[in-house]
Amino acid sequence: MAHGTDVWGAMSLDRALAAGFSASMAADSKFLAEIAIRRHAEAFMNVSSLVDVGGGDGSMARAIVKAFPHIKCLVLDLPHVVRGIPADGFVEYVAGDMMDFVPPANVVLLKLVLHDWSDEDCVRILSRCREAISNREEGKVIIIDTILIGSSSQQIYEAQLFLDLCMMTVTTGKEREEKEWHMIFLKAGFTQYKILPILGIKSLIEVYP
Repeated sequence: MAHGTDVWGAMSLDRALAAGFSASMAADSKFLAEIAIRRHAEAFMNVSSLVDVGGGDGSMARAIVKAFPHIKCLVLDLPHVVRGIPADGFVEYVAGDMMDFVPPANVVLLKLVLHDWSDEDCVRILSRCREAISNREEGKVIIIDTILIGSSSQQIYEAQLFLDLCMMTVTTGKEREEKEWHMIFLKAGFTQYKILPILGIKSLIEVYP
């Protein structure tokens, strides 16, 4: 508010801020990717192409390609994010805005993206993802994000509250319970979904058109 922009606009103007955010997301991707792939490899088995929406430096996409070399991976992110990232022969980068366009692929991946956005924006993003699915019979959206759960653990309860407050104050988003995710999926035109727990309150959600 002080600088007349949101957190994403601020990072487009501040290289140090953007670099710190990118590094933290890359570290998170490497950590979560290993667990998600080990526990739920079947989610990626029959995938021929995948676009990682908001995938930053491609850490998640590279982890997927390393585990499943047959998958062709693209990373979509804003121009200032992907600018200057060297080609490595494994992942291709596309500069663009997920609000307007998502490149076509068999599977669309959203890792810790939707909790940054309001319900209305999530519906818009997911609608773009649905349009991008090249094969409606086999395609899907894979979401890796937080699902708020009831817990007897004080630590998990406090972590959920902290994450929810963080999203609401820094972005226009929030953390969501399953019923809230369900509502968003329906409004974006999806028919079914399946939740696969990863670690703690993080889950992998397969959403089908």
